[in-house]
Amino acid sequence: MPKASWSGKLERIDPWRWRIPRSHQRGMRTDGIVYASAEMMKAIQRDNALQQVANVACLPGIVGNSLAMPDIHYGYGFPIGGVAATAVEGGVVSPGGVGYDINCGVRLLRTDLTRDEVEPKIRDIVDQIFVDVPSGVGSKGKVRVDQRELKRVLVQGARWAVSQGMGWSEDPDHIEDGGCIQGADPDALSPRAIERGRPQLGTLGAGNHFLEVQVVDEIFDAEAARALG
Repeated sequence: MPKASWSGKLERIDPWRWRIPRSHQRGMRTDGIVYASAEMMKAIQRDNALQQVANVACLPGIVGNSLAMPDIHYGYGFPIGGVAATAVEGGVVSPGGVGYDINCGVRLLRTDLTRDEVEPKIRDIVDQIFVDVPSGVGSKGKVRVDQRELKRVLVQGARWAVSQGMGWSEDPDHIEDGGCIQGADPDALSPRAIERGRPQLGTLGAGNHFLEVQVVDEIFDAEAARALG
């Protein structure tokens, strides 16, 4: 599918939301709703990600609207940043709607460093992160395991990393479901999937994955801020 720029229908709801109406194309079962500012929308319309929002709105069993978050860009089937829910009865199940990097997570690590300490050295810090954290298509991690050990990783998740000295004992307590999925069965995976995934252990991966150095410059929720330290 060509990544042509968007030329379809788009209605502004308010300063932060835009609607692709059901009338945009035949087969849409609901509207598409995009969360973005006017400035962001200029960039979003440069590829055909909005058409993918409309395509998702055609899925059988879709519940509510076809949604797109502010980071929306052209994806595999869904746009990257696309969100949709489908009904248990009559809805679709797609293992590769956005892509195949399922179960991506978000982690926050707070430091005691200040902006004044970090800013003069930020270029060196980012350069060192690139050295220490492999990323990109075909990248290989420094954590090397055989297939038997990889199966332990798949079952134990974050607790495996902690057992190998790559974390603190309390880390899994601050991750959803303790950093693993109950009932995980590595034997259900094909040998090809195992072999493809094994060298990527310890990498950031490719595509829509980021490692960012950020500064807290404003607190909107004091209670949540205290909980995060």
